[in-house]
Amino acid sequence: MLKVELSIIFHRSRSCIAIRFPYSFELKEYVKNYTGTYWSNSKRCFYLYYSEIVEKEFTAYLSKGGYSIDNKKVTENISVVRKGISGKFELPKLTSEKAEIHKKYVWYLEGMRYSKSTVSVYSNFILEFLRFHATRPMAELQENDVRTYIEWAVKELNYSISTHRQLISGFKHFAYFYPMCKIDPEKLRRPKKDQKLPTVLSMEEVLCLLQVTKNLKHKTIIAMLYSCGLRIGELIDLELNCFDFNRKQLHIKRAKGRKDRYTVIADSIFPLLRQYFSAYGPKVYLIESLNGGKYSASSIRSFLKQNCTLAEIKKPVTPHTLRHSYATHLLENGTGLRYIQELLGHSKPETTMIYTHVSTKDLGDVRSPLDIALMQKRLPDNSDKKLLISRLNLRDID
Repeated sequence: MLKVELSIIFHRSRSCIAIRFPYSFELKEYVKNYTGTYWSNSKRCFYLYYSEIVEKEFTAYLSKGGYSIDNKKVTENISVVRKGISGKFELPKLTSEKAEIHKKYVWYLEGMRYSKSTVSVYSNFILEFLRFHATRPMAELQENDVRTYIEWAVKELNYSISTHRQLISGFKHFAYFYPMCKIDPEKLRRPKKDQKLPTVLSMEEVLCLLQVTKNLKHKTIIAMLYSCGLRIGELIDLELNCFDFNRKQLHIKRAKGRKDRYTVIADSIFPLLRQYFSAYGPKVYLIESLNGGKYSASSIRSFLKQNCTLAEIKKPVTPHTLRHSYATHLLENGTGLRYIQELLGHSKPETTMIYTHVSTKDLGDVRSPLDIALMQKRLPDNSDKKLLISRLNLRDID
């Protein structure tokens, strides 16, 4: 029986569970299929972001697969040793009282039917907070304690704004769950979101990416992500019974926010799908791993990065970039924002409006005042030749 060794490492400013084992293709695929597993080139191992819940669920997952587990090194470092900007520090273990409250908070989140990922993230924040204030009684915890923890976490762990916003959400839920503390959820404020515009590929770049992708399964994945505007999780969860080829519709089930939606299957993808079905014969999911389970998100990100290099695309491209490109190209080709919102599954129209900022449809009609000035300016000999800025002596213009 193959043995998997788990240990605590510090990676990307957070404590993680390192996953190491003797090479086995089947075991590698099994580990990759676990939600939240990542590969680190620097550490040369798979890893998970640490929380006691994640460790418990992952060890159960390995046991279910028939693998032996060595987690002594995790047990020895259960206090979560981390290295911050100020050097090495250690957060103490929870008291039995706080451990019981934390466990019930996890049950509360699960009862609210949040995803495993959300439960893990929120509970990990609260676990860290309770350890940070290990000597402070639960009944005395208040907003100032939250503030001091956040200041520490942002400085020492380099939390991004999006992580900071998630952290506040976790605290709001905790305050509602445990009203005996003095934390007022209405006084907790989220930082404003970064107003970043999405990266978008041109249609030519998308076609070039498909052209350089020789692997049939990989090409099908890229084509589905772009032609249907899918999130990577939606593609991985896509079952064969979601396809309605007669109506040319794809049923996306239990997407973000537990919402279903329909999107359109492109006519041009039908020949590719026929080739794919004939070659791979999927049984349950559209994209399956070799052992028949769900395909790995990390594998998709990996081959997409490699193929973008082959296509000489210099932009930072992720699977979500193809979804952004899908929405932007729909807008540029005249599809209304309301339809795009439905196709993408956005709850708010404001989310879809971001694509108006990256669309070149209307921007292409805007003329720079420099172009207008050069058109109006005539050469000294009054000829009708087009004036080029390279020929223009700017000192001649008053």
